[in-house]
Amino acid sequence: MLLNNNVTEFILLGLTQDPGKKKIVFFFFLLFYLGTLLANFLIIVTIKTSRAFGRPMYFFLFYLSLSDTCFSTSIAPRMIVDAFLKNNTISFSECMIQVFSFHFFGCFEIFILILMAVDRYVAICKPLHYMTIMSWRVCSVLVVIAWVGACVHSLVQIFLALSLPFCGPSVIDHYLCDFQPLLKLACTDTYVTNLLLVSNRGVICTVSFVMLMFSYVIILHSLRNHSAEGRKKALSTCIPHIIVVILSFGPCIFIYTRPTTTFSTGKMITVFYTIGTPLSDPLIYTLRNAEVKNSMRKLWSKKLISDDQR
Repeated sequence: MLLNNNVTEFILLGLTQDPGKKKIVFFFFLLFYLGTLLANFLIIVTIKTSRAFGRPMYFFLFYLSLSDTCFSTSIAPRMIVDAFLKNNTISFSECMIQVFSFHFFGCFEIFILILMAVDRYVAICKPLHYMTIMSWRVCSVLVVIAWVGACVHSLVQIFLALSLPFCGPSVIDHYLCDFQPLLKLACTDTYVTNLLLVSNRGVICTVSFVMLMFSYVIILHSLRNHSAEGRKKALSTCIPHIIVVILSFGPCIFIYTRPTTTFSTGKMITVFYTIGTPLSDPLIYTLRNAEVKNSMRKLWSKKLISDDQR
């Protein structure tokens, strides 16, 4: 594709230009990023080394933690380094890579959350056919489809970004390269492009959120026919899913369903979406999900006992 622009790099203004506040941003992002890596690493290792990995719920949770780790890594390390730099520049190619990775792992996470909702629906509403419907082969195919869907979505974002002419200035009033901030720098009418953005990411977020919430309404309604113990067990797995869905889709809908030419994206909401959500997901699943918590406790207690016996 022929690039019609004179810009080879962009300047990221970040969250603040104040040196003192930059130090706060550095420690804040570093703390949250290390917490994200540690929390998701514990879940990944626990599922990978335990028999629970063979169950569809844990199978999808493994990929959710993996996507959270990669999603955060596509944003946080550069933000941490930029907090110490006076001039934060990013090349055009690096910017496009960040746009692709940011949307790829973000979209993949959305698809995984949908698959986790499907898994809970089949497990609770059709328990007798659960192992047949959610077989290992079916789950693997669904994850591959999620990878492909996320890749297609990200390629659309890159195609739209590369089609924009950039003539200068090249200052991005943000701490990351995303499609919406780039739209403001394009030296052309971006009305149609903005509509494509809303119809792409905005529709994906909104429709997926409505579908997920509707599915959980059906699931919770079906629990009336279950025993008290069955309802408690189902709620212990459904409630964390619902909380994660709200925390993930709320900021996403707010950011990507508003016209860029009319409203400015809130940086703090983007911070929560890019840094807070990847950390909150594993914490919610470990603190609210009894099965995940028990599996982690058993695995790491065995590891500590084996280490003491050496």
